[in-house]
Amino acid sequence: MRKIPAFLLLLALCCFAGGGVILYAQENAPYDENAPDDNDNDYDSESGGEDDSEYDIYIPDLYTKGDQNITISLGTIFPAVFFNNGKKINHNINPPVGGMLSFAYNYFLGTNLFVGGEIGFASAFTLGESALFIIPIGIRAGWQFVFRRFEFPLYGVIGIAPQRYLDLGYFGMYLKGVASVYYRFLPKWSFGIIADWSWYPQWPKEDGKRVPDKDVYANLFGLILSARYHF
Repeated sequence: MRKIPAFLLLLALCCFAGGGVILYAQENAPYDENAPDDNDNDYDSESGGEDDSEYDIYIPDLYTKGDQNITISLGTIFPAVFFNNGKKINHNINPPVGGMLSFAYNYFLGTNLFVGGEIGFASAFTLGESALFIIPIGIRAGWQFVFRRFEFPLYGVIGIAPQRYLDLGYFGMYLKGVASVYYRFLPKWSFGIIADWSWYPQWPKEDGKRVPDKDVYANLFGLILSARYHF
């Protein structure tokens, strides 16, 4: 008989303990696997994800084969040195020459080496207020150095240059050397300044024959603002 009171006491203790667990379970909301996790929120806020502040330390990746960019440039060109039949001559062009607009495409063969092409339009005004028009179309190859967000493309261009002055036309060639610096302002955009030196030779003919006395070699200097879109 003494075992019955002991058994009842043990049963009461078990019920009390079990009731505590059930009560605790009722006070906590049921688990929902679709509910947001506080830990995930903390992680997102700390990782920065799309936070604009992350761009403050953005450094462009090195170029790799297949990287490309398109360039649009607008600037002014100045007359430099003109030669006729081996002698320096006074050009008949107002300084500054006028303006130029060009478009270019570059394709990277590696981290530094690139090739591409360009097409432009330049206008020059003479002392007699007549206009000379040049449409340079060329291919380019160069080498680019990168330091953090600054990029320094150096390249050369060779191409054709149809020219028109009054009722006269000439289909010639041109060579150009270029030094430039760009700042990668955004991951897809960089802006910079270009300095170039262009050489436009003219070898006129009369009755199908060269006339060396009338050969002209024009040297033009360009100072140009440029924007590049990277993809």
